[in-house]
Amino acid sequence: SFAFAFNRGVNRGLFSNEAGQGSAPIAHASARADEHVSEGMVSLLEPFIDTIIICTITGLTILASGVWNQKFDNEFQSADLLIIDGIYNEHTEADRAVLFDFLSNGNRQGVMPYTGTIRVRNGQAEAPDFTVIHARSVAEGVAYFRNNELLRTEDVEVVNGRLSDPSVVLRGKSLLHSAALTTMAFTYSLFGQNGQYIVTLSLVLFAFSTAIAWSYYGDRAMIYLFGFRAVMPYRLVYCLAFFMAAFTDTTIVWNFAAVSVVLMTLPNLFGIMMLRKEVKDMVNKYWQDYRKP
Repeated sequence: SFAFAFNRGVNRGLFSNEAGQGSAPIAHASARADEHVSEGMVSLLEPFIDTIIICTITGLTILASGVWNQKFDNEFQSADLLIIDGIYNEHTEADRAVLFDFLSNGNRQGVMPYTGTIRVRNGQAEAPDFTVIHARSVAEGVAYFRNNELLRTEDVEVVNGRLSDPSVVLRGKSLLHSAALTTMAFTYSLFGQNGQYIVTLSLVLFAFSTAIAWSYYGDRAMIYLFGFRAVMPYRLVYCLAFFMAAFTDTTIVWNFAAVSVVLMTLPNLFGIMMLRKEVKDMVNKYWQDYRKP
């Protein structure tokens, strides 16, 4: 549990504060300051606000509301969906141990992805011999839809735990994660159902400011690599990526972003290590000058 929480915490923390990525210095490099180190001191405040304050408040809200271990009606995203062979009950100790080992450690001993045909009648599976897993939980009350309409009489093919027909959508009760979990947590506040709009407004503001910042980062990179003529094509691709992401499974977007962050962070951290002596000398000189009367 600690390893999983640590992994996801660092993962999401990098998205919020960009510490070590090498992206924020692009913006700070445009600032007018008498000392390079003084601007660095300003940038050090950002991870504290983003991660220690905002993320901690969000995490405490989720824990205090109790929604983190409750199941809610939602539409299952394909990247979080897996159909396994056999019927498992998460309230049974033996089944829970097997599922935990499978989901957390990838141990497939006794647990295999389902391959076969699901007979659907009036949106429900007939005599299911499988278990639907969504968001690391056993899904309940699963219904089958296509174009927002229940499947009446149809056979749905499943290959290696995945639906063959991407137009078929499953809905039911399961655990939530990411923005959906935070949104649900805020509905348990004093504002009731109106609390979800706090998250919506925050996401809009954060997303808009992030989009502008990263557009600027990309502009600077394209100018450095290919010159000013490459800026407009980059902006067109950048805007197209936003359009495509709106229709893409959010889990896929998060996974793609996680890989991109690693590809940026590793070479930047290597460069920081190579320049550590110069950085240390600059910081020492800054504090010496700062303490002079």
